[in-house]
Amino acid sequence: MNIEKIQAFTLENAIDIFKNSVDAIIAVNIDEDCYHAVLKRGYFESFINESGTYQELMNKLWFHFGDTGETITEDYQVFIPALGKVEGKYSKHLKVMFDDHQRPVQMNIYPLDEDSSYLFVLDVLDTSETGDDFQTSAKVNTMQNAYLFSMYMDLVKDTTSSINISEISDETVNTQLKYTDWRMMIVNMIWPDDQPMFLERTDPKYLKENFIPGHTSSFDCLMMNLEGKYIWVKLIFSRAETNNDDDYRFVFMVQDIHENTVELMSTLKKYEEMASMDPLTNVFNHGRIETELMNAVDAKKKNGTTISAMILDIDHFKLVNDNHGHSVGDMTLKRFSQIISDFFTGSESVVGRWGGEEFVVVCYDTDLYEIKELAEHLRIKVASESFKAIDHITCSIGVTEVTDNDEATALFERMDKALYDAKSSGRNCVKSLT
Repeated sequence: MNIEKIQAFTLENAIDIFKNSVDAIIAVNIDEDCYHAVLKRGYFESFINESGTYQELMNKLWFHFGDTGETITEDYQVFIPALGKVEGKYSKHLKVMFDDHQRPVQMNIYPLDEDSSYLFVLDVLDTSETGDDFQTSAKVNTMQNAYLFSMYMDLVKDTTSSINISEISDETVNTQLKYTDWRMMIVNMIWPDDQPMFLERTDPKYLKENFIPGHTSSFDCLMMNLEGKYIWVKLIFSRAETNNDDDYRFVFMVQDIHENTVELMSTLKKYEEMASMDPLTNVFNHGRIETELMNAVDAKKKNGTTISAMILDIDHFKLVNDNHGHSVGDMTLKRFSQIISDFFTGSESVVGRWGGEEFVVVCYDTDLYEIKELAEHLRIKVASESFKAIDHITCSIGVTEVTDNDEATALFERMDKALYDAKSSGRNCVKSLT
């Protein structure tokens, strides 16, 4: 790649490379004992089903005898849910059997917003060497240039040596810097939210108690680079294998994973949004708009924010389905939700489908008088619009304002009662309750 192409290289290019190179992305929920393959290619295409149980997945990927792929006895499989739950992002090297051939696999685990839900990102490594081989000096020398930083440390002597900062030079730096001093200096380069984990994982006592000879582990965090910018890195620790079990010598490396992590976060955001949307109307679904009502109550109590809410119901919608069929009914719901969404575009409002033909709108910085006016304009707007196959529809609307003493249930019940009043008053009108 010449200099012009290098200078034109963009984040989108990097994202495309990542999307086309990762071997598998799997969404799992441990408590529900299930998984879904978001993406799979290569070895994983036939190895992993589209969906299945979490226990089945972990038996294939992790919880088996590494040399044969034979499943561990069922008595030990009770540990699968506990071992699968991790705090924060996590990385593990696996030995996976594909058609009687063992392949090394890198598994990165990223927690989702829900408890016990994770995204597994897997890659078959290009070499039969796994991360557990990092401790040999020859291996370190051949891999140094792939890492931002590496060093050798002796916890018994509290020393560091063979420090390499690849962004500055290929030459190693020999220094008398104590490991305990280095640890307290480098923590200031770690993002504040990640510092507690860094201090825990780099504590000499933790390393001694949790690493057997030859063991390698890593974790991801934000770290300041030489330009003063925070980037995502993988911090890797590997305990060297020696003839003395009382030796505690480690190789430490910092790997730049920023581009891949940013892309993964974008993917996570995409799936988070998909999980929050009603598939028919493309507005927030019941669970998400219900959460918004709770958030509105909390915002009122904590910050005194002025917030109002409305619930809309299409008048005589059952007749639409009965007379024209559910296909026309679905088109009507889509058109109705689009009118609502367009009406509130550009405002501090959140639109969601409560269920059936009912929709809820939470309006921030809006008092009762203002939301009554908005609802009336919206009611007129709906009545004036044309709908395919049924010409026109009307809607009834109930509105209320969030109070200091509200709970989400009370807020909805008051809004719903206002809607009932509108229906009882002949429909196609707006009613309010305080």
